[in-house]
Amino acid sequence: MKSIWSELEKKRILDDPVRTGLESAFGNKAKKALAAIDAGKIRRYLDFFVVEGRTASYVVDEEFCTCGDFMYRGRTCWHLLAVRIAIITGRYERVERWYMETRKDELGRDKREAIH
Repeated sequence: MKSIWSELEKKRILDDPVRTGLESAFGNKAKKALAAIDAGKIRRYLDFFVVEGRTASYVVDEEFCTCGDFMYRGRTCWHLLAVRIAIITGRYERVERWYMETRKDELGRDKREAIH
């Protein structure tokens, strides 16, 4: 049987058979990853991918994620899965900016708002 990854590499689209194969292989993690992709919650900055989760945004870099599932339990999380799928299908938003610059701007804005 052909792996779901080779099928996705060949098709490069998320049709029903590919979605079903991903969900069969990865269960709820695939459902969450596909929902994030469909909702446009995957961004590729110049330095990292960022996945917007339900409660926070998580930095994904190669085989690393900043989420608790990955950091504390050492598990492959749905954020990593989402980025892998997004890379293959091209379904992510490109942000022509460094993510760390974006974070600095957000932190500075938060400080300014706290003062006022």
